[in-house]
Amino acid sequence: MSNFPIFDGHNDTLLSLHLPEEAKERSFFKESNIGHIDFPRAKKGNFGGGFFAVWTPNDGYEVNPEDHVTSDGYDIPLPPPIKHKKALSNTNTFAAGLFRLENESDGKFKVVRNATELAHCLKNDVMAAVLHIEGAAAIDTNFDTLHVLYKAGLRSLGIVWSRPNVYGEGVPFRYPSSPDIGSGLTDEGKALVRECNKLGIMVDTTHLNEKGFWDVAQISGAPIVATHSNVHALCPISRNLTDKQLEAVAKSNGVVGINYAVNMLREDGGTDTDISLDLIVRHVSYIAEKFGIDHVAFGSDFDGTTVPDELKDVTGLPKLVERLKAHGFNDNELRKITHENWVRVLSETWK
Repeated sequence: MSNFPIFDGHNDTLLSLHLPEEAKERSFFKESNIGHIDFPRAKKGNFGGGFFAVWTPNDGYEVNPEDHVTSDGYDIPLPPPIKHKKALSNTNTFAAGLFRLENESDGKFKVVRNATELAHCLKNDVMAAVLHIEGAAAIDTNFDTLHVLYKAGLRSLGIVWSRPNVYGEGVPFRYPSSPDIGSGLTDEGKALVRECNKLGIMVDTTHLNEKGFWDVAQISGAPIVATHSNVHALCPISRNLTDKQLEAVAKSNGVVGINYAVNMLREDGGTDTDISLDLIVRHVSYIAEKFGIDHVAFGSDFDGTTVPDELKDVTGLPKLVERLKAHGFNDNELRKITHENWVRVLSETWK
């Protein structure tokens, strides 16, 4: 493996592997041209692992983006909340799918539960997976489920996706827009942050509105993390982080994983995929130069978003690293961006 194994902040590969239209044609351990990640392609791309997300879609809920175009962008409304029972069932199914991948891998794929395991995997060419839940609707407010899932391997939790739940409210997909939309964490949400701190579960502020972000920043004793978010000053979409938020991440010794979503990279918030990898480099560089190299990493959103054509899929990651190198990042800085910053933050967060 190269000096730059890439540990990634977010993918939706578990969901993609279960989609009815893809499941019959796609296997994680066989190379295909479906989706963004499978094991053979990951090896070609020096993908050392990442956060494998469990996410529950809204059944039967469809939105036509063309119906929500505004004079200068778009404003897509929040989907409705999902039921706890549905989210819990889905979480169990997808988590089991992740553990099955580990069992079928002949030791080449491991669900990691501590930073020592993560570092060992990255050093020894074993793909490392962190079980992450995107949106805490599956977690009951007594936190019984949280404790059970922690024992099973849960090490990262996003409080919300872009919809409300009992713990808080996510931002809608709105451009142009501040992330300051809606109220902060509920009392249950604040208690959830504290319980995650006690257990050593990383709290992800991605998709959370700005008031909720500041609640996490005030309550949490761990580094502040956004696993797949970008720079609002470069692309003023509601999903991106303001300079004030980025400064708070840096002061906490946290990290932001840069998302490859086209509409979160482009200054105009558009969806045309014919864009240069230099736009990803621009977001990385902005954080590195203004807030410090220790506070930026990768957070692809592979299998959950539309990425630049030049990147295509996980096999394009070496191109991205080379583009960062051409921009002026040295080997020490590239190691931090590609994996060391994530290892550091998780070392400080997990128990």
